[in-house]
Amino acid sequence: MRCRRASFEVEVEKYEVGKGMEDGFELWSDVVTKGWVVSDFLVKVTRPDGTIWCPYIKNRRGCTFIGEGDYIITEDDGKHVCGADKVFIRFQPIEEA
Repeated sequence: MRCRRASFEVEVEKYEVGKGMEDGFELWSDVVTKGWVVSDFLVKVTRPDGTIWCPYIKNRRGCTFIGEGDYIITEDDGKHVCGADKVFIRFQPIEEA
């Protein structure tokens, strides 16, 4: 069966540290030792005490860690993360009049 993604407007913002776009942070050491994800390209934030934290977004599938260059997509039912390599294949910019 072939399907087309439903057409509706969403907010698309490139992730930036310090803007409060994430839902939380996980210690880098926990991300690596628990083996949740491939950690090579994740955003890493070093706090003044020297600990390194990785930001994430919570959604119905669990937590998605934010990678370098990722975008945050905000829809009516919540937020999710989309890689720069796919965001503008999945979402077409709307020209504002």
